Amino acid sequence: MPSIDINCDMGESFGPWVMGQDLEILPHVTSANIACGFHASDPDTMLKTVRAAIANGVALGAHPGLPDRQGFGRRAMDMSPAEVYALVIYQVGALQGFARSQGASLHHVKTHGALYNMTVRQPALAEAVAQAVFDFDPTLQLFVANRNMAQAARDKGLAVCSEVFADRSYQDDGTLTPRSQPGAMIEDVEQAIAQVRRMALEGVVRSVNGVDVPVTADTLCLHGDQPGAVVFARRIREALLADGIAIART
Repeated sequence: MPSIDINCDMGESFGPWVMGQDLEILPHVTSANIACGFHASDPDTMLKTVRAAIANGVALGAHPGLPDRQGFGRRAMDMSPAEVYALVIYQVGALQGFARSQGASLHHVKTHGALYNMTVRQPALAEAVAQAVFDFDPTLQLFVANRNMAQAARDKGLAVCSEVFADRSYQDDGTLTPRSQPGAMIEDVEQAIAQVRRMALEGVVRSVNGVDVPVTADTLCLHGDQPGAVVFARRIREALLADGIAIART
């Protein structure tokens, strides 16, 4: 039976400001990418999210981003490989501290937002991320969706988990449509389900220009800040199970 992991970006609230519906989404996913305090979150939110994920049997992942809360980590910054290395170590270490305090450990790392996109264009930054994860804990998986990051991870001997997206549209080269462009987010759940089915069963995704792009679907990402995220998570999980695809962490 084929299987796929379902991951979700979460733990992105800050103080009294609430982002997403983490507690409602957790029963429908198998991996959580938890914000580590730079692009979003705070110590209370990190601890609460770690505890909730553990209670739901969900794998813990660090979701390091750029130090830009106002821009939610979605604005590129001019950073050197050394700076990227340090910020990844800092954030993964912070979340691992919360995990250990609760008798658990980290399962994976997935970079967030602009940092994720910067590694597409700058191989040296992908290498810095991979080196940071390897130096911190070489048993951690790295969730990736671009060639530079995948190659850098494999060069270090890290386990690579190839990621696809349920609620984002794709370009002809396999990259995600920038959020600044119309149609970047898929807001119709039936359209998302159709996209997920093709990625999981056929290994392709239809780009915005109608091109079938090859993908590897080890883990499927849902964004916790997407409107209707809980409905997306529940409906997509139901559709995958109905197609005979098991839902399991990698």
